[in-house]
Amino acid sequence: MKLSSPSFGVFIISVVLFCLVVAVKYVNIAIPVVSGNTFEILMVAYVAMLAGVVFGNI
Repeated sequence: MKLSSPSFGVFIISVVLFCLVVAVKYVNIAIPVVSGNTFEILMVAYVAMLAGVVFGNI
């Protein structure tokens, strides 16, 4: 299996999701979709990054 770097878009999506979770958890900003699902949003960010690395430029 050959791994590659994720595309820039996948990287940005992952970073934005991570920043939203950090804002909700540590800055106490209320974001309705993220506030109750911080772990799930972090998993989506991780899976997006993983898919970008494993499957190439998606």
